[in-house]
Amino acid sequence: MMTGPHLFQKLSTPIGELTLVASQRGLRAVLWPTDEGRVPLPERLMPSTADPVLSSAARQLEQYFSRERTSFDLPLDLHGTEFQQSVWRSLQEIPYGQTWTYKKQAIQINRPKAVRAIGSANGKNPVSIVLPCHRVIGANGSLTGFAGGLETKKQLLLFEEAIQTDDQV
Repeated sequence: MMTGPHLFQKLSTPIGELTLVASQRGLRAVLWPTDEGRVPLPERLMPSTADPVLSSAARQLEQYFSRERTSFDLPLDLHGTEFQQSVWRSLQEIPYGQTWTYKKQAIQINRPKAVRAIGSANGKNPVSIVLPCHRVIGANGSLTGFAGGLETKKQLLLFEEAIQTDDQV
């Protein structure tokens, strides 16, 4: 059950407009223009330009896109199963400019056989970029699902220099 007001703020970025959503407990979602129903949220969100969590998230994302920040330090309000939350939290361990496979992420959370479940959980990551699911790729090096779309995933990985050429995707 979601309680308290959920606030939102739009943010223009080099990869398109993102919608940041916060609750009283922390950043609740980073939404893509095409997101619809991927992250469960209350029906009514109120706009805010003064919420400290939203302001901090916007500032940190701007720093990320200006190459001044490689990781995020924000309170998060993640809603998901215990397994999903462990998958999402493990994304913080992937260094900027590097990629992991789903298999490596599964081993990292001590669930080596849960590769498909890891992929499914990453697909429901409510705070893309902040918890960098774009850094997880297929075992053969291919780019696989991403809420912002594969082209956006590729742009983020090129931006972070996690991949160097189009030959790798």
